Amino acid sequence: MESSSTAVPGSSRREATRQKLYEAAVTLIAEQGFSATTVDEIAERAGVAKGTVYYNFASKAVLFEELLRHGVGLLTASLREAAERTAREGRGRVDALDAMIRAGLVFIDRYPAFTQLYVAELWRTNRAWQSTLLVVRQEAVAVVEGVLREGVASGEFSDGIDVPLTAAALVGMVLVAALDWQSFQPERSLDDVHAALSRLLQGRVSGRP
Repeated sequence: MESSSTAVPGSSRREATRQKLYEAAVTLIAEQGFSATTVDEIAERAGVAKGTVYYNFASKAVLFEELLRHGVGLLTASLREAAERTAREGRGRVDALDAMIRAGLVFIDRYPAFTQLYVAELWRTNRAWQSTLLVVRQEAVAVVEGVLREGVASGEFSDGIDVPLTAAALVGMVLVAALDWQSFQPERSLDDVHAALSRLLQGRVSGRP
């Protein structure tokens, strides 16, 4: 799960190691669950010594918490970039939401194992990292909320919409539709899924016919 930011000199080697550990952990935990996955297995899959895992993360739980933070951070960044790019092009907020839907689908298509873990963890309330998950989830949803609020202020959207709930519903729509696509309708292309969600957006959020 590669970050799009430029590495700081001297930190690139450690960042590369952490990336390998993220990749190994997300794959193993998706395959066999958090409890069944051991630090030894993560180290072996990443091609590093067990001590390297503990050098970078205090425990398996901390590794997983940082994995969630890292992955949702990448998703949030992709949503924000889509919104900012649309604004630079002088397009409206409906187009911004549509661009964010596509960005979300691209992210999920690139990181399907992480997305499965993220959605599964949203339903669990007894994890040590629950508070972190709630924070990073809100950061992603807040990007969508910002576009909705701008659209309400500009008159593009009805001032009667519930912004927080609508934002959460849009993010949830993308997550669920993408997982259904990959699990049950893999013959469809990303463009097919985006087109379907785009039509729903145009009709439901903007009020267009």
